[in-house]
Amino acid sequence: MRRRDFLIGFAASIALMPFKVFAAIWNKAAFEAVQINDARKNMNIDTEIQSPDIQITVPDRAENGAIVQVEVRSNIPDTEAIAIFVEKNPTPLIANFMFSNGAEPFVVTRIKMAETSDVKVVVKAAGRYFTNAKQVEVLENGCG
Repeated sequence: MRRRDFLIGFAASIALMPFKVFAAIWNKAAFEAVQINDARKNMNIDTEIQSPDIQITVPDRAENGAIVQVEVRSNIPDTEAIAIFVEKNPTPLIANFMFSNGAEPFVVTRIKMAETSDVKVVVKAAGRYFTNAKQVEVLENGCG
């Protein structure tokens, strides 16, 4: 009986391990912040350097804010993370992607936008923060 309990407990701990890893990198306070400056503060972003080396591909006009495709490529060496913000959303921090082991710093995702706003990208590279933004005009509200 003890052997079976041990095996069940061991299997459960292995199965739950990825959730513990994700929980360790999940920044709940940043993702729940309702002001962009609070989200930045909770991510320990203090100073950002404007950079044309961050390429943002988004539509100039989104027919429906519920589905806005965003592509981001960082040409900044040693990129560690890419965060996407939409200031006028109920929660401005949309995503935070982390890169390691030489992964290409490129992401494509779909986001929701409440209204016309900048899509702001902040890249962490070599312990510094870089930023770029592009405005998207939203014709139909996507957050509700």
